[in-house]
Amino acid sequence: MLKMRARLLLVGLLSAGILLPLSAANADQIGSASWYALRSITASGERMNPNALTAAHRSLPFGTKVRVKNLRNGRSVVVRINDRGPFVGGRIIDVSKAAASQLGMISSGTAKVSVTRLN
Repeated sequence: MLKMRARLLLVGLLSAGILLPLSAANADQIGSASWYALRSITASGERMNPNALTAAHRSLPFGTKVRVKNLRNGRSVVVRINDRGPFVGGRIIDVSKAAASQLGMISSGTAKVSVTRLN
């Protein structure tokens, strides 16, 4: 009985580690990124500036800095989260046009990336 409880506890702890959100686990997130260059107001209240190194993320707090790395070419950029999104399934982050340029993904529109929280 004790061994069974220990196994259940271990499975529970492992499951919790897998299900933690990025903001709690502070771990890499890997998925698809896209870019946008609107001239509207972001969810944080700032005017969207396509020339700034900013990004939209679904859950990270505004002001959080993350390193976005293009896994196809190895290029990376540090961006500040100032908007919400992306609103397309399968994508984990939307970066500004300036950030997309540094990542080398302007022409492709999307790229497979890793996102690492820095602060």
